[in-house]
Amino acid sequence: MRIRAVKTIVVGNPWKNWVFVKVETDEGLVGWSEATMGLNTRPVEAALHELAPLYLGADPRQINALWDRLHKGLYLPTHAVALTAMTALEIACWDLLGQALGVPVHQLLGGAVRHRVRAYANGWYQGPRDPAFFAERAQQVVAMGYTALKFDPFGAAYRFLDPEEEKRALALVRAVRQAVGDQVDLIIEGHDRFSLSTAIRLGRALAEFRPLWFETPVMSTDIAATAEVARQIPVPVASGERFTTLREFRDLLATGVIDIIQPETLHVGGFSGMQKITGLAAAYEAFLAPHNAQSPLTTVINAHLGAALPNVLIQECFDDFLVPWAREVVQGSVTIRDGYLVVPDRPGLGATINEDLAARYPYHERNFLRLFEPGWERRTGQR
Repeated sequence: MRIRAVKTIVVGNPWKNWVFVKVETDEGLVGWSEATMGLNTRPVEAALHELAPLYLGADPRQINALWDRLHKGLYLPTHAVALTAMTALEIACWDLLGQALGVPVHQLLGGAVRHRVRAYANGWYQGPRDPAFFAERAQQVVAMGYTALKFDPFGAAYRFLDPEEEKRALALVRAVRQAVGDQVDLIIEGHDRFSLSTAIRLGRALAEFRPLWFETPVMSTDIAATAEVARQIPVPVASGERFTTLREFRDLLATGVIDIIQPETLHVGGFSGMQKITGLAAAYEAFLAPHNAQSPLTTVINAHLGAALPNVLIQECFDDFLVPWAREVVQGSVTIRDGYLVVPDRPGLGATINEDLAARYPYHERNFLRLFEPGWERRTGQR
């Protein structure tokens, strides 16, 4: 089997253009993947096509050999655009291998240690920053079966938060906690917003609401600042979604104060990269909560990982709160039952892209999330 062609398909989801990757082979099998990068739609598309001399004609079943060729051919890349392009090819190759052997990807990873993966809901609070609205929506999400919810209550804050905005943010968290009770886990998203001192003050204030973790309270790439926040507050801190290399995860874990890491599967080498990261985490008795703010196809990819990797704690999931046509574009998306992802059992990834329907929703220059502009949480994009 040889790679005959690679095609990119951009789908205009209102708040993030999704980039799907189709790998065609000379034997007729097709592998699918995703290379969504937020503000880097066009660059990652270009990177995938520029890599063509390194992958055309290669055997997609020889995944390690292809990765090594791409890695050396790009002169040992560490930047996210190149690694996301490489990762998209890697994931599609696992899809092809599973289809060729007639088994799901998680079987190739050593088999399932669980057949459902706990998920937390994100993207559910698309409305006004009003405590009553947040409380009502949180109750609705819990009624759907979710036992964990993530949200960013901080509006357009950047580095600092004025007293009134801080009061409003804490009121939103309080309203959600009171609405859902003590049995539901709350995850507070920081989106890399805050200075060190602000993050510490907020982390201490959040303690009364017992969050599962405070996510990326300071710039994620500042490992020293992240560790200092974790040392100073009585709330767990999670980070890592911006990382692309094993070295970064090692340095974060080596601080000794972070035990929840959040690799983005699409940026760290796909299935092979996540296996390496989970081994590294195990050495520090840490757990993975993989980042996923992409399409339902990444949810499928992460469900296979969640099935096979023992130290996956919980998975992020937007699927129930995306545009209604998302599950029609991604055919074979994951079933979510009682707040858990049901692990796919079809060969390969078990999902495909409806190209005809995808063509109805093209790229749009407004399909971007501006996290430091008021109203971003409405996720309206070009609608």
